[in-house]
Amino acid sequence: MADDGLETLRREIALCRICRDRPRGGMAHRLPHEPRPVAVLSGTARILIAGQAPGLRVHETGLPFNDASGDRLRQWMGVDREAFYDPDRFAIVPMGFCFPGYNSQGHDLPPRRECAPAWRDRVIAAMPQIELVLAVGQYAQAWHLGSRRKRTLDETVRHWREYCNDVESPALPVLPLPHPSWRNTGWLKKNPWFEQELLSVLREEVDRLCSSPL
Repeated sequence: MADDGLETLRREIALCRICRDRPRGGMAHRLPHEPRPVAVLSGTARILIAGQAPGLRVHETGLPFNDASGDRLRQWMGVDREAFYDPDRFAIVPMGFCFPGYNSQGHDLPPRRECAPAWRDRVIAAMPQIELVLAVGQYAQAWHLGSRRKRTLDETVRHWREYCNDVESPALPVLPLPHPSWRNTGWLKKNPWFEQELLSVLREEVDRLCSSPL
């Protein structure tokens, strides 16, 4: 898609209100606040960061991963904020574009079910230059890996080599990551291989794909 087509798609996403006006399950399940879609599309970035859904701070600022989780993700990738928010280097498109609200325990709800079916295929088709998907969390992994995903997120991340190095697959290479939430600190401590093995490859790929722009 040409730049004008990408810009049209950006405008359409910014105006999207399906979770308020046509929610799955009827109006009783509509988004309880005004939508504010957050997504960074790019015609040049070779890496797509596929996250979950914006949190409250991202909803308020309109800047993806503008929170402690984003700080940890940038540390994993070995990039600073300036590089991370450079659309020539990274496209950032979560599974749900809008903050979904909180559950009764005060935790973020899952991405809205209306969003990915309405937009995901169009967004991916609009960015044919993407060479690597960073699938952050179970919802992104479910969409981008499909039946190749393992039974649990832990298993999926442990088998990351299957998705990143499968040269025979017609699908884009995918590097599955746990969510960088600080709630996962315990998991990271129990799985030192993640930093020792996976993160070294992640940083190498980020450096390779960002050092030679299209």
